[in-house]
Amino acid sequence: MAHEVRGVVARAKGAPVSVETILVPDPGPGEALVQVQACGVCHTDLHYREGGINDDFPFLLGHEAAGVVEAVGAGVTGVQPGDFVILNWRAVCGQCRACLRGRPWYCFATFNATQKMTLADGTALSPALGIGAFAEKTLVAAGQCTKVPPVRAAAVGLLGCGVMAGLGAAMNTGGVSRGDSVAVIGCGGVGDAAIAGSRLAGASKIIAVDVDDRKLQWAAQFGATDTVNAKQTDPVEAIRELTGGFGADVVIDAVGRPETWKQAFYARDLAGTVVLVGVPTPEMTLELPLLDVFGRGGSLKSSWYGDCLPSRDFPMLVDLYQQGRLDLDAFVSETIPLDDVEKSFERMHAGDVLRSVVVF
Repeated sequence: MAHEVRGVVARAKGAPVSVETILVPDPGPGEALVQVQACGVCHTDLHYREGGINDDFPFLLGHEAAGVVEAVGAGVTGVQPGDFVILNWRAVCGQCRACLRGRPWYCFATFNATQKMTLADGTALSPALGIGAFAEKTLVAAGQCTKVPPVRAAAVGLLGCGVMAGLGAAMNTGGVSRGDSVAVIGCGGVGDAAIAGSRLAGASKIIAVDVDDRKLQWAAQFGATDTVNAKQTDPVEAIRELTGGFGADVVIDAVGRPETWKQAFYARDLAGTVVLVGVPTPEMTLELPLLDVFGRGGSLKSSWYGDCLPSRDFPMLVDLYQQGRLDLDAFVSETIPLDDVEKSFERMHAGDVLRSVVVF
């Protein structure tokens, strides 16, 4: 039996999204039907609408979500109806060479639901990041559901993408540890999550870099000890000055542009670490003197989804949230109805919000 629900659809490149009737099938083998309680509005959803991911229109948008499992298909043992879950877009396979080497966060064969959700006329939808959670119900692979204690869905659902990407860039990829100095370039949701993660990890100095004073104020609330407006001063020189002339132990680029990556590269200490978590666009290229790469040593890393393992990281982070040590509520700038997603894209583009969250 198909479930008839409302969902946010991007039909064509650059066109405004629309709220339409969606047909969601009952779960088949290995699948789960989830009643969505909340879903964050992420930049990735806007990239889908703009054709920046691929051209498999129409898309069912939304992926930073939490909700309750309504039904499961044959063979599903990890979750059951009634479980409160956070959705993730990297359901690991357990069989590829990365998984078999004990590095499942690099899984090369992540999977999604097999069945398609459709429009009322039968047109198959491409769910954003294999989730499609701007809908009252969605169909996912059961491995995309991570069971956690039932808490505020609008807050913990953000672990499904942006907040986890930032936290993980600091704690997993960057390996920030007690006493480290950290600089974060770009203080939107991902950058502020990297700041929060650095604080959790015990960094002694956390330098926030942005071109918007309002965002720098937000960064201070998440734990930045120093702020640098890159419009007013050279961020590389400022970071060096704030770290005794050496540069930061870890520099996280949460923007993903050649110029910000170069700033991160030259703002780190010798043998320091650069982490790229901001997502570049396909046409961007990078040129550096190879001698500088050799001479400065250290590590140059990219961070996929914060190098997270949802089954390991989501419960731990929800526990920290419940303890009051990780303020996920602070990332929620506003809660909105499903019909306001297009307006929220405008506010996000203008930098007026960290996250708008659709609440059902």
